[in-house]
Amino acid sequence: MNFQNNQLEYMSLKPWQSLEHIVESIWMVINHSDENKEGIIVPDGKIDLFLLTDEKGAFEIFICGVCTEPVIKPPFPKSRMFAISFYPTAAEYIFNHSFSDLKNTKKTLPDDYWGFSKDDLIDFECFYKKACYTISSKYKKQMDGMKQKLFELISKSRGEITVKELAGKICWSSRQINRYFQNWLGLTLKSYVNIVRFSNSLQQLKEGNFYPELNYGDQSHFIREVKKYAGVTPTILNKNENDRFIQLNLIPDA
Repeated sequence: MNFQNNQLEYMSLKPWQSLEHIVESIWMVINHSDENKEGIIVPDGKIDLFLLTDEKGAFEIFICGVCTEPVIKPPFPKSRMFAISFYPTAAEYIFNHSFSDLKNTKKTLPDDYWGFSKDDLIDFECFYKKACYTISSKYKKQMDGMKQKLFELISKSRGEITVKELAGKICWSSRQINRYFQNWLGLTLKSYVNIVRFSNSLQQLKEGNFYPELNYGDQSHFIREVKKYAGVTPTILNKNENDRFIQLNLIPDA
């Protein structure tokens, strides 16, 4: 998917099929304008690796853990940002370390991390192939079937599943699941499921449907959750002034 709007260009691609259960997407945002355009990344339950270069030629690679609140991206005129969005299992199976200390924050990485460089921001298609090859080379440990099923159930349910239901379906106690989430991501299973539910509501919000389609208690509950994760009301999120909500721009128009 590729489109350009108000001098902001977006593209999002699914990874190779062999990586689809550990990588959600590989995407880019290019700001062709010389205006300062603030961006907002809302919680979606992903771990994100970013490559960024600005109009002055500065280059940075950084990684962010799972967010539980909106993150403001500083305005970068004439900039390029390429990113890889990982499912939480990547913490254990790709990066081999906990992301609990990176909840709602980022960590700057060496400029040659994973063999990437500033030159990789020239061509997104080449970056996509290099990213898939690199991730494949690091994905050597067979994923635990119980953990894979856990995230598949959450994804398929769009966040409409309780902790008790999940524990029963995978024969893993809620206490053990919560320990896993706290150790690797720094949040509870319930918090994660709520984030997934909110993220799955973005499509309807972009279309201007403000009545909850998922299992929120009522419309007031839905509005509170949107304000919690996006920082604004559903109507303001829908307007998306200056294309500031990045994930909303990556959702194709209905």
